[in-house]
Amino acid sequence: MTWLVTGAAGFIGMHTCQRLLQRGDRVVGIDNLNDYYDVSLKTARLQQLDHFAHFRFHPLDVADRPGLATLFEETRPQGVIHLAAQAGVRHSLTHPQAYIDANLVGFANVLEGCRQQRVEHLVYASSSSVYGGNTTLPFSEHQGVDHPVSLYAATKKANELMAHSYSHLYGLPTTGLRFFTVYGPWGRPDMALFLFTRAILEGRPIDLYNHGQMVRDFTYVDDIVEGVLRAADKPALPNPQFDPAHPDPATSFAPYRVLNIGNNQPVALMDCVTALEQALGLTAQKNLLPLQPGDVEGTSANTDELDAWVGFKPRTDLNSGIARFVNWYRAFYRR
Repeated sequence: MTWLVTGAAGFIGMHTCQRLLQRGDRVVGIDNLNDYYDVSLKTARLQQLDHFAHFRFHPLDVADRPGLATLFEETRPQGVIHLAAQAGVRHSLTHPQAYIDANLVGFANVLEGCRQQRVEHLVYASSSSVYGGNTTLPFSEHQGVDHPVSLYAATKKANELMAHSYSHLYGLPTTGLRFFTVYGPWGRPDMALFLFTRAILEGRPIDLYNHGQMVRDFTYVDDIVEGVLRAADKPALPNPQFDPAHPDPATSFAPYRVLNIGNNQPVALMDCVTALEQALGLTAQKNLLPLQPGDVEGTSANTDELDAWVGFKPRTDLNSGIARFVNWYRAFYRR
């Protein structure tokens, strides 16, 4: 099968491409290689994919409508895994236009490419951030997501709505995956675990927002990718029990669904720091700060729907996952 993977030089994108290629699929990867964070890390990720004969990379921005349309026409992918996005909650507070261009315009271009080429299934990255002001844990796909607290979250909810319209109007099967705090080797430098590791090794204090009283459902990247591939291999279907008088946000009368992918084991941020200190053999200096705009105090994923749909639940424990990340970090940066 030929897959188009957007954001192929990204953290989850590289791991996803690698798994698809290892099982024998063909992958067309695109990425705009922007400088939101260290471009050399992105190019190093791509080098992990270069030795696969069935991998082709195109430097392309999903916001480039003519360029993306041409790529769809030339490559004719059977499936699309859309992972390209402008990431980061705090960055959206100061650079809103980047989120409009990448997450809204870019997603519309992907939808159009899928429609024009009759793609069999579009799987796309949503986010746990869509739950916004909801404080009922664990988060369930059956809950409403009408109160985003950041523009990033709003664009991800918009993606789900846009996908539904294409599923309804054109019969395009779409599956949105709400990722929960992904971490692991080759991770993004703007994510907490990466920032903490770098600061501790450099002898600098780490910033703990909400005075460290945060809870996150840390999910190891291999578990995320396993969920992505299983969902990609099972196109969304209409829900025959869908009741339009009492609509369920998780499914539809159209071939559409959204799924959480999280570890279902929320961890206090202080416990994460303790696990990191143990893996590094160092003690962190802690700088306690107030809750930042756009942040939420806690996340936790109900993964019953993921398990029922594809027979999988993430299972990597935090201590093992952090140890693997630290081993990668020290090897990659030779520290």
